[in-house]
Amino acid sequence: MANHRILVIDDSRVIRMRVRDMLPQGNFEVIEAQDGVEGMDAIRSQRPNLIMLDFLLPRMSGWEVFQEIQANPDLQNIPLVLMSGRKEEVTEKITEPFEYFEFIQKPFEQKELIEAIKASMVKARKPRRTPMTAPASAGNAASGGGDVSAAEFQALQAQVTQLQGEVAQLKGQLGKMLAYIKQKLK
Repeated sequence: MANHRILVIDDSRVIRMRVRDMLPQGNFEVIEAQDGVEGMDAIRSQRPNLIMLDFLLPRMSGWEVFQEIQANPDLQNIPLVLMSGRKEEVTEKITEPFEYFEFIQKPFEQKELIEAIKASMVKARKPRRTPMTAPASAGNAASGGGDVSAAEFQALQAQVTQLQGEVAQLKGQLGKMLAYIKQKLK
């Protein structure tokens, strides 16, 4: 029986098989998902010990899966390795240094995969900083008595994270447009 369940979420069958082949035999049960929706279902039902997540996926992107994982305290502590063929796709939405997950650039070799898995396990154990950790009574006094549940707070945090990513993406697009306009004005 395998000791560890690794969920590989990637739309490429080749990458999923490659990861399976690179892992030491007998120690791992590899669960596969070919898109973000399947991946989230597998995370909830299978409770993997490690998630390997492609950043560009059909139906639900790796970015959206990442945001759901980060918004859920029960899932945040699962070691996570983000994969992409282009690191700039990831850093466009998530700034470095990557504090709570590991990144690996495709294609990768077995040694790089094993190192990324080990690093993700260390990073997953890091205590999370929680913004606004004021006691509930202080929050009630400051907000005029309105209670905000933990679920609502997490949902708001996820929205803020998503909006920050969208703003960063828009800034990048605006920069490209400005460069194009400047080039045409020359």
